[in-house]
Amino acid sequence: MTRNTVQGILGCIGGTPLVELDGLLRDRPARVFGKLELANPGGSIKDRTALNMLLHGIRSGELVPHRSVVIESSSGNLAVGIAQICRYFGLRFICVVDAKTTPQNLAILRAFQAEIELIEEPDPVTGEFLPIRLQRVRELVAREPHSFWPNQYANPRNPQAHHRTMREIVDALPGDPDFIFCATSTCGTLTGVTEYVREHRMGTTVVAVDAVGSAIFGDESRRRLIPGHGASAPPPLLDPASTWPVVHVSDLDAVVGCRRLMAREAILAGGSSGAVVSALERYRDQIPAGATCVLIFPDRGERYLNTIYSDTWVRQNFGEVSHLWKESGIAAAGRL
Repeated sequence: MTRNTVQGILGCIGGTPLVELDGLLRDRPARVFGKLELANPGGSIKDRTALNMLLHGIRSGELVPHRSVVIESSSGNLAVGIAQICRYFGLRFICVVDAKTTPQNLAILRAFQAEIELIEEPDPVTGEFLPIRLQRVRELVAREPHSFWPNQYANPRNPQAHHRTMREIVDALPGDPDFIFCATSTCGTLTGVTEYVREHRMGTTVVAVDAVGSAIFGDESRRRLIPGHGASAPPPLLDPASTWPVVHVSDLDAVVGCRRLMAREAILAGGSSGAVVSALERYRDQIPAGATCVLIFPDRGERYLNTIYSDTWVRQNFGEVSHLWKESGIAAAGRL
C-alpha cells in the first residue's frame, strides 16, 4: 500500500477536500460542493495566504530565519497561520490584535510563542479597531530592526495563493463550476479566484458574500459581531474595475448558516462559512437546473464554540431563534 508523505507540517497546507453536499439545496436540481479549507493545519484558508507571503519573503532574502521579526495585524485566522509558520522557521512574530479577538485565538497564538500587542480601544473617528491596529504595526516596524510586515491587506501574494485554491477546485470536477461563492474580508480569496477564472476564460460566476455592516462594496461600516467577515473599508486588493454579484449576509444569517451546515452535513465550520451557506440559499432562484456550485468554507468552528455554537450567546444577541435551524436527527440530511 502506497502512502503519501510530506516534509513537515507546512506540506499539509492546501490540497483540501472538495466534498459534495446534498443537504443544502434539497428542492433544486443542482450540485453543491464544499471546499473544506478548514482542513488546513492551522484551521483556515489563511494558511495558504500566510505561507505564500512568508515563503516569498524568505526566498527574496527579506526574511531570514532566526533573525527577522514578522509583524502583522490580524485578530484571527491569518495570525494563527503566520504563527505556525514562524514557529516552524524560527521566526519571531509580533501579532497586533484587538479586543474582539477570541480567547481561543489568543491561546493558540501564545502556544505558538507569538508576542501579542493588544489594541483595547477603537479609532475614535470610525469606531473601528483596524486603523489603530495598522498604526501600531507601522510603529513596531519602525522600531524593530530586521522587521517584515506581510501586509495581508495589500500584498499581491495574498490573492496569488488562491490561484492554487481555484486550480484544485477545477482539477477535482469533471467540468468548470458554474458558481463559486467566496466570503470577503481582505478580498484575497475573491480576487485570486476571479483572476484565475479570467485568465483561463472560464464561464464561472464568482459570487461575493459580504457582511451586512461591511464597507467593502460601498455601504456604510457598522458594528458586526462575526469576526473575519467583511471590513470597515474597501481593501487595497479589491479591483475597483471589477464587478461581482454581491450577497450581503447578516450576523444572524451567518449563525443560521453554520447551524444548518452542522445539522444537514455534520460540518463544524466558522462564521464566514455559515455566511456562504446562507448566501447560497438567498441566491438559489438565480441558480439554473443542472448547475454546479462550489462554496469555499474558510475555517472550522471550534473557535466559535462560545459564540455561534453557544445557545446562550445566540439568545443574548438575537433572541430565541433556534427554530430557524432545528431539524430532527439523521433525517435532517435527508439520507434515510
